[in-house]
Amino acid sequence: MDSKIMTALGDRVLELGPKPATDSPYKHFKLTRDADGVAWLLFDRTDASANTLSSDVMEEFDAVLAAIETERPAGLVIRSAKPSGFIAGADVNEFRGASDPDMVETRIRAAHAVIDHLEALKLPTVAVIHGFCLGGGLEVALACQSRIAIDGARFGFPEVMLGLHPGLGGTARFTALVNPTQSMALMLTGRTIDARRAKSIGLVDTVTQERHVRDAVKDALFGRLKRARPGFLTRAANFGPVRGLLAKRMRSEAAKAASREHYPAPYALIDLWETHGASKAAMLNAEQASFARLMVTPTAQNLIRVFFLREQMKKAAGSGNAIKHVHVIGAGAMGGDIAAWCAGQGLRVSLADMKAEPIAGAVKRAAELYGKIIRKPTEVRDALDRLVPDMDGEGVRNADLIIEAVPEKLELKQKVYAGLEPRMKPGAILATNTSSIPLQDLRTTLARPERLVGLHFFNPVSRLQLVEVVSHDGNDQQVLKQALAFVGAIDRLPLPVKSSPGFLVNRALTPYMLEAMVMLDEKIDQRLIDAAAKQFGMPMGPIELADQVGLDICLDVGDMLRTKFGDLLPPTPAWLRDKVAKGELGRKTGKGFYTWKDGKAEKMPLPETGPRVTDQLIDRLVLPMSNVCVAALREGIVDDPDTVDGAMIFGTGYAPFRGGPLNYARTRGVENVVSTLRGLAERFGGRFAPDAGWDSLQ
Repeated sequence: MDSKIMTALGDRVLELGPKPATDSPYKHFKLTRDADGVAWLLFDRTDASANTLSSDVMEEFDAVLAAIETERPAGLVIRSAKPSGFIAGADVNEFRGASDPDMVETRIRAAHAVIDHLEALKLPTVAVIHGFCLGGGLEVALACQSRIAIDGARFGFPEVMLGLHPGLGGTARFTALVNPTQSMALMLTGRTIDARRAKSIGLVDTVTQERHVRDAVKDALFGRLKRARPGFLTRAANFGPVRGLLAKRMRSEAAKAASREHYPAPYALIDLWETHGASKAAMLNAEQASFARLMVTPTAQNLIRVFFLREQMKKAAGSGNAIKHVHVIGAGAMGGDIAAWCAGQGLRVSLADMKAEPIAGAVKRAAELYGKIIRKPTEVRDALDRLVPDMDGEGVRNADLIIEAVPEKLELKQKVYAGLEPRMKPGAILATNTSSIPLQDLRTTLARPERLVGLHFFNPVSRLQLVEVVSHDGNDQQVLKQALAFVGAIDRLPLPVKSSPGFLVNRALTPYMLEAMVMLDEKIDQRLIDAAAKQFGMPMGPIELADQVGLDICLDVGDMLRTKFGDLLPPTPAWLRDKVAKGELGRKTGKGFYTWKDGKAEKMPLPETGPRVTDQLIDRLVLPMSNVCVAALREGIVDDPDTVDGAMIFGTGYAPFRGGPLNYARTRGVENVVSTLRGLAERFGGRFAPDAGWDSLQ
């Protein structure tokens, strides 16, 4: 057999020590001993594809550690038997619905005792880590005396994404081992690092290949491996006066990303380290109370809800993707970026356009994207090889899926379909990336309308995870199933929607953006309008968003939706049409409402004295979004209130800590929202009238 293949196979099979007996006394662990008297503890959570730490796992872990203490092996190796990785963190299911900080603290104290037990073992301990080692998993590894990483392993503390900070001793052990400027940065951002980076900052002692694990373990346990130790800088950074200075800088960095009121976790972590960083024991103790307080905040509970919404939407994608070759027509901003994303996810992509320049531009943007998101230069090259410029449109003949991304003009799209359909292979799917045209109108000229679906991506494609999968009455159900599986296969979240103007997301966003235009008409400062949205928790204000999307596109979508929904939408001001006619289209032309330089809007700060953000300003912008979501549910455009919230978060960045527009309305109180809408309708017009669907929203 070729030695290269042998090596590749050798690296894929995990080195798990001696073969365990089939009748293990433990449910989630297997314990064996090798010829050197070393105990190998394999973590293999029952009925799960990844290891997570639940309370019953922790209880059993403690019993295993007690057994190891009595058996006195020469050393202990901790490894995961799961191919997916070491430990993916705590079992998030156990966090849902927590409301009593004392109960949380009692449970976290019990889990802390297990990790302390591991750290206190009077024998050499080593964690061998492959794949993902996150959150609680990294906290288990930090309690071992040494850590061996397999090349390709990933390390991180993603707790901040759930509105928390590490809670199993990680805050104290990580900052004691690794320079706090680096360890705190990783905990504050939730970013992951690879094995090489983990070695360079002193988080792991060595990086090796799977086939060298046994030797590396012997070196670690019998004193031949140089262990990473905290250096002078780490000790200095944990010293009182320096901690104060660094904490101040960390707070100002955190404030640029999010406010303490909306996202308390980063600030709680900085407070914890600033107060207790000099004493590991004090910090371990204080971490428990801090973690428990965060766990019961609305922010944490909503972000945990969002975590499960993502899982639910991933599951809705199903598996069994059959699409290998995608043909994209239209290499503009959207088409080009969809093509680049699909090629980056391992699919073969042909990209067609009438002109060569857009295709060249799309390939250039693809190269920039891959440079940021793909780690190995050879893999960047492979992704670019999969993205094939196709001026003649020959890719249509072999494509399993054709995505049309030409401008939003019905006649143009129908003309494209007429040339396409005869050349498609029999099983192929035709998808449109239209953001507004109902599929009923598009399918009229097709011979096989049952194979037409909408796949509506959001801009920027590489950042927004949602794809609306749009169906019409005549669809083949199998085609829809394949479309959902395709979306899952390219690492995106599908939202099944029935075809209707604007589908869900654009229909809900349009009143938000048009209301902002009406406010401009009322001579309200555009910076104040954007500040109101940001104060609520939106990633950017509606004026800046309009510039980002393009004022021409906003105008088209607004006009199209007004033909259907009439006075339910704010009127489009005449000066907006003038602006578009003059070519002031926003970011893409360098000037819209703001002037844009290097992709950023230039903004002067609001004057100190002058109007301030009011609740009414915020309500006028955000409550119509909740109102439209209720209407879409009532009309059956979408089936499930949870996925509506997920769609708005993953498709528009709607304040995640509020859990989505319907969850926000429930939390605030449906009666309060309805009466506020009625009040706004009396003052500003019928567009604020509450939808009939509020009566049935539970």
